[in-house]
Amino acid sequence: MTSNKLPTVVIVPGLRDHMPDHWQTLLAEHLQKQGRAVHIVPQIDQDPRLRSARVANLDRVVSSIEGPVILVAHSVGVLITVHWAQQASREIKGALLAAPPDYETPLPAGYSDPQTLTRNGWTPVPRERLPFPSIVVASRNDPIGKFERIRDLAENWGSRFVDAGHVGHLSPADGYGTWPMAEELIQEL
Repeated sequence: MTSNKLPTVVIVPGLRDHMPDHWQTLLAEHLQKQGRAVHIVPQIDQDPRLRSARVANLDRVVSSIEGPVILVAHSVGVLITVHWAQQASREIKGALLAAPPDYETPLPAGYSDPQTLTRNGWTPVPRERLPFPSIVVASRNDPIGKFERIRDLAENWGSRFVDAGHVGHLSPADGYGTWPMAEELIQEL
């Protein structure tokens, strides 16, 4: 049974945007089959490396929704959400923030260097308490987000911290596909 009182779930993808086999995509499909309202923040036409464009895109999506909203962000989507929260006036019911990257330490080969990240507006990463309840999920072996650093960010943001164990970057390359814990955490929010 569908209830209009259930929050709309807004999926905030990472830098590679919407991917068919990603847990966020599968979660969106699953929730829609249950009758939940779900919006996926779409790809942008501008350079996706620019934080300002990604944050403005999230703002457009959230501003178009009436009623309560829960954000479900992964990877860079977490940073988009956290930067957006610093300027947003929209009330949010809660946010699931999974596998945030640590853009303030050098990343492995193949990722942007610290100067490029700063030039594109990603750093410094906001440390202010988020204006809504949130849950940060971290992996003990994420190559782009060291566990201890992500735990510190969660504490700064006032988020509940969840140790997901050894799940890599929680991506299809790490075997996720379906991630049942996501729905459980959304229910908690």
